[in-house]
Amino acid sequence: MHDSTTGAGTRRLHWFGQTDRGRIRKNNEDSFLALQFDARETHFLGKIGDASLGHYDYVFAVSDGMGGEKAGEFASRITVETITRLLPRSYRQAAVGLQPGFEDVLTELFDQVHRALMHYGGSYSECAGMGATLSLCWFAPTRMYFAHIGDSRVYHLPADGGIQQISHDDTHVGWLYRNAKINEREARTHPRRNVLQRALGADHQFVQPQVGAVDLQPGDRFLLCSDGLVEGLFDAQIHEMIRDAATGAPELNIAQRLIQAALGAHTRDNITAVVIEVA
Repeated sequence: MHDSTTGAGTRRLHWFGQTDRGRIRKNNEDSFLALQFDARETHFLGKIGDASLGHYDYVFAVSDGMGGEKAGEFASRITVETITRLLPRSYRQAAVGLQPGFEDVLTELFDQVHRALMHYGGSYSECAGMGATLSLCWFAPTRMYFAHIGDSRVYHLPADGGIQQISHDDTHVGWLYRNAKINEREARTHPRRNVLQRALGADHQFVQPQVGAVDLQPGDRFLLCSDGLVEGLFDAQIHEMIRDAATGAPELNIAQRLIQAALGAHTRDNITAVVIEVA
C-alpha cells in the first residue's frame, strides 16, 4: 500500500484533532483515531502533530456511536480499537499482493468492524442494536484512500481553493441534497436528516462502504468530522475557518476552533473534528 513515488517521501502531514461532549449530551459517543503504522506496528498519535510520509502510512478516523445508555460510546470505541488491531494486517496483505487494491482492503476492514459490533450487540442485552458511523482516511506518500459509512463526513479542501464533501451522507436527506432537490439550509433543518440508511452494526445485514482516493498535493487539507460539527456550521464557514488557519499561528488547534464555533452556534450533539494538512 505504501507507494514510493520519487520525492513523495519528503511530504509531511500536520494534523489537529479534538472531540467535545457538547452542551446537551451527558456522554460523548464520538471517538477519533490518529495512527502511524506499517506492516509491523502501530503508534498512536497525539491530538496535534507533524510527521513525514516517507516511512510510515497514517490513518485518521472519526466514529459516532449510537445506542441506549453507554452503548453508543462503547460502539465508537470498539470501532476505532478494531481498526487499530487490523490495520497492520491489511497493510501486509496489500504490500504482498494478496488483495487486488485499496477498495478490497478498506471494505474488508469495515466488514470486520461491522462483525465486531454485531457480535457485541448479539451477546449483551445492553448493547443490543448498537451501531456506529465511520469515516476513515488512509494517507500514503502520494494518495489518500478513504472509506465511509453513515453521516460523519470527509471534506477535501484542495490547495487551489474551495471545499468539497467527498463522503456521501447515508441518509435520504443526503441523497436529496446531492441531487440538488434541496439546498444546504434545507438539508440542515430537515426533520429526517439524522435517519441513517447505512451504519456499522445497528442490525444492518450488509456493509457497503463508500470508498475512494484522492491524489495528494502540497497545500491540500482534509477534514473528518461528526455530524455535530455540521449541525452548527455551514460548509462555507468551515472553509473560511480552515483557510484562514493556514496563515495563523500553527500552535492554535484549528479542530478546537471549529468545535468552539459549532458550540457557539448551539449545536446539540457531540462534536468531533480532525484536520489534516499536506505540506
